Amino acid sequence: MSRKKQLIEDIQNLLNTYDGIKPTSINPDLLEFMDEDTLISIIDSLLNQKEEAKESDLHWLEKFKKNNT
Repeated sequence: MSRKKQLIEDIQNLLNTYDGIKPTSINPDLLEFMDEDTLISIIDSLLNQKEEAKESDLHWLEKFKKNNT
């Protein structure tokens, strides 16, 4: 598998790790025109979004725990 195809597959896999969201299928032809740097940037953005969501969830959980003790 080429590096570009692997990056496109990684993007699709990242999109499908969100709970409660229907699985996403990306037509690789839609991303094929992008260069590897752009695809890596998309992956970085998705990872940052996941991290921010995780931090937000942890903050809410800590607040919830304090209010219930």
